[in-house]
Amino acid sequence: MKTEREQSRISRRDIIKWFTAAAAVSQFGPALSFGQGAVGAEGYGQDPKVAGIFKPGDHWPLTLTSSQRKTVTALADTILPEDEYGPAASSLRVPDFVDEWVSAPYPRQQAARKKILPGLKDIEELSLNLEGERFSGLSLKLRAKLLDRVTGEGSKDALAKRVAGFLHEFTSICMGAYYGTPAGWKAIGYVGNVPSPTFNGPPQEVLDRVGVTQTVK
Repeated sequence: MKTEREQSRISRRDIIKWFTAAAAVSQFGPALSFGQGAVGAEGYGQDPKVAGIFKPGDHWPLTLTSSQRKTVTALADTILPEDEYGPAASSLRVPDFVDEWVSAPYPRQQAARKKILPGLKDIEELSLNLEGERFSGLSLKLRAKLLDRVTGEGSKDALAKRVAGFLHEFTSICMGAYYGTPAGWKAIGYVGNVPSPTFNGPPQEVLDRVGVTQTVK
């Protein structure tokens, strides 16, 4: 019998589409360069087939533990909480994306895995040291306070510095996943990919700003 997690697994085609959309969010840095990079000494085998009908378990296995997923979910929802602009990260399955990302067999994703997994452990350790409780068990307010403390100015011990570096990588992945969804597009006011029966040219305000005159009617 399949677990609830396996039954709700994102389809293989949707995973690739999501990876590609996230990678397109170029302003979030090289952490989201999907399938790029120098060829290493050892490959990872053939790419999984994209076309076809797939069932949970037909492609690479998810590797995050239940405890790690709780940390990922709590952290993603702290970075991208529900607000007037959009839903929380977990509502858009960003934790699922992170699990897929660090489980994928590609070199770039495996490199990210080496940063993400130790980082999840470090942030839980830091939370225990500062708050006496696991990060995933803290309220949103306390989680946000902890992140502000880590990313703020001032001297940091070695653990806090590692967490700060990890947060840069983790935030990049989460934002790429979040803003690679239709709900994420709406949150930033992006209206692309919407069919329009007519096009009347750029607004006059835009033309005035760039100092050009529209000559094609």
